[in-house]
Amino acid sequence: MLLEPTSLAGRPLSNRVVMAPMTRSRAVDNNTPNALMATYYAQRATVGLIISEGTAPCADALGYPNIPGVFTPAQVAGWAAIVDAVHAAGAAFFIQLMHTGRVGHVANLPAGAEVLGPTDVAAPGTMFTMAAGPQPHTTPRPMTTADFERAVAGFADAARNAIEAGADGVELHAANGYLIEQFLNANVNTRTDEYGGSADNRNRFALQVAAATVAAIGKDKVGIRISPYGVFNGTGAFDGVDAQYVALVNELGKLGLAYLHVVDHESMGAPAVPVALKAQLRAAFPGTYILSGGYDRDRAEADLAAGKGDLVAFGRHALANPDLVARLRTGAALAAPDAATFYVPGPKGYTDYPTL
Repeated sequence: MLLEPTSLAGRPLSNRVVMAPMTRSRAVDNNTPNALMATYYAQRATVGLIISEGTAPCADALGYPNIPGVFTPAQVAGWAAIVDAVHAAGAAFFIQLMHTGRVGHVANLPAGAEVLGPTDVAAPGTMFTMAAGPQPHTTPRPMTTADFERAVAGFADAARNAIEAGADGVELHAANGYLIEQFLNANVNTRTDEYGGSADNRNRFALQVAAATVAAIGKDKVGIRISPYGVFNGTGAFDGVDAQYVALVNELGKLGLAYLHVVDHESMGAPAVPVALKAQLRAAFPGTYILSGGYDRDRAEADLAAGKGDLVAFGRHALANPDLVARLRTGAALAAPDAATFYVPGPKGYTDYPTL
């Protein structure tokens, strides 16, 4: 099943293999996508669907150095060249919209931008900056009503820009401890207003962003990524997490989103997403369900055959194997990724991985 053609919200896909979104930090000129990035994505376009690296919908979202944005004309033009290259090679392409929220440092932001979050509690750990290397995360400014309105509008505007660039759709990054999950997660969101204090209130921001994005570009062009039980950036499980996520996914299903992308980080050391919760989320969502988290071909085939999902996302395997589909088809050995080059500008460890 994995290598058979299928469709996504009426859009034909050449197979059920998805390239997962992965930060690569190659947008070195004003966070603008470039020709090197176009080569990287086009090399991997034998998969059915590519989901881009996390892409900032607005200036406040640029918490990491050298990540791309999609909020200036130059950035939109850069993405257009990438989309053209990917489409010419045969894959569909969604741009992932990632607002880093409190996971950032002011040194990585353009003038006038701010590090924002649900509260004024800084994210744990450090953030790399080009000027001074690793630094403690900047203490965020708690978001106000006006900030929520700007952030929601920013996601919608970025989605329009992505479609203008020719992308097939956008993925809302509500996982890995970034802004949307910062509101979903009770360990991070300690607010007592309408955006915190209960499961419904914690879900509010995610649903507002999803609804605005659907209104901007259409439900068939919007997916979302979630990571219940993930532990990145100070998140982690909390009392009532299962019920909250089932309620969230029920509402997302009512919006008619194109897909739900569920990440299980067990292979990276986090607690596994319970099998029962995965089944509940699958049942609650009427659209395409993307499985993700440490998959190889055998496990992907087994889970597809069992009806646990419709598409399977591969991250590091897609990074290190531009001809991943051919290797999966023939059973050839998979190359290993070079972690030392994940976030280093330039072609090394990016566009120079060998093919069969």
